[in-house]
Amino acid sequence: MNQQSDKLKQYAQENVVFLLQRLMEDILAQQPKNVIDWSIAWLDKKGREIVKQKQKPNGKSSSSDEEIIELPKRPAAARKQRASISAEAYGQYNKKESFQPRVIVKSQQQKEIISKRLSQSFMFASLDNREKDIVIDAMEERSYNVDDWVIKQGDSGDNLYVVDQGELNCFKRFTKDGENKFLKVYYPGESFGELALLYNAPRAASIQSKTNSVLFALDRQTFNHIVKDAAMKKREKYVNVLKQIELLSMMDPYERSHVADAIKSASFQKGEYIIREGEQGDIFYMIEEGNLIATKTLIQGQDPVKVFQYKEGDYFGELALLKDIPRQANIIAETEVKLIYLDRHSFKRMLGPLEDILRRNTDKYQKYEQYWITQGK
Repeated sequence: MNQQSDKLKQYAQENVVFLLQRLMEDILAQQPKNVIDWSIAWLDKKGREIVKQKQKPNGKSSSSDEEIIELPKRPAAARKQRASISAEAYGQYNKKESFQPRVIVKSQQQKEIISKRLSQSFMFASLDNREKDIVIDAMEERSYNVDDWVIKQGDSGDNLYVVDQGELNCFKRFTKDGENKFLKVYYPGESFGELALLYNAPRAASIQSKTNSVLFALDRQTFNHIVKDAAMKKREKYVNVLKQIELLSMMDPYERSHVADAIKSASFQKGEYIIREGEQGDIFYMIEEGNLIATKTLIQGQDPVKVFQYKEGDYFGELALLKDIPRQANIIAETEVKLIYLDRHSFKRMLGPLEDILRRNTDKYQKYEQYWITQGK
């Protein structure tokens, strides 16, 4: 019986869990009105693509196709009952009743350090002061040596981590028997491990300490009651904004939701400079509302001239980040504007797959410059 149970668990892990995990992620990102019809369409199209990608190069599934696992028969009375799916998102782990936040005693210096790190992490950007105090009290300091594994892909997750000191490598295995593929490095101020808590799924990647590291761990219960709702509200708001940005329209909903987590917002009045020609640039901007113009000095000694017009859904500031050069133009608010933006690190981490498209689109600025030069402006 135990052997049969182990086979069932292995089959579910290899063929079901990863698929349901991606389905739940996309449902939460898209929030369709008709979940059933949307899920059927998702399984028919995207689900098939995901399964194909997971298969081995020889076309066989990672589990044995020849081995038949016979499911144990349910009692007759049980078969008459309505079947149901148990998901942690609606289960005991996420119930918000009788919440008593844990308090781990800390010195004032430790609290100040954690507060600084929380201010650097987008996951906690929407919390008010009272909520931040609860999170700070609940966090536990943990130390790791070089090569220690903090989390491993496929394990269950009960903590979110914020990096205080050190650097950690992130790896992901894209097939059951595949090798770990390096994805990125986590630096102080960054957080990881939230996906398992947000989407109630196994760990999606493995994190290994690259240097001696100090992390702050936040437990699931505090995360669910204090952080999760605020993070999800922020995500929902900005996912809708990002859908209007043409550049991001081709992104997978899951990827777009990660960008939504990382972005920040800013407002400017008519006539204000957002960036100035010649300055060093570390910010990539996208326009939520309003109009802006770009001006540039085309002939030395003469006043800058208008070379480009921006509107809602456009973006700017990528040249300085892509080519590591000073700002190539002034960007001025023509009306009241609302912008959303990513810093250099988030830009490279989030929009790396779009870098080729961004580089191709830089040609538009050169075309406008040539136009104004030929017009004698």
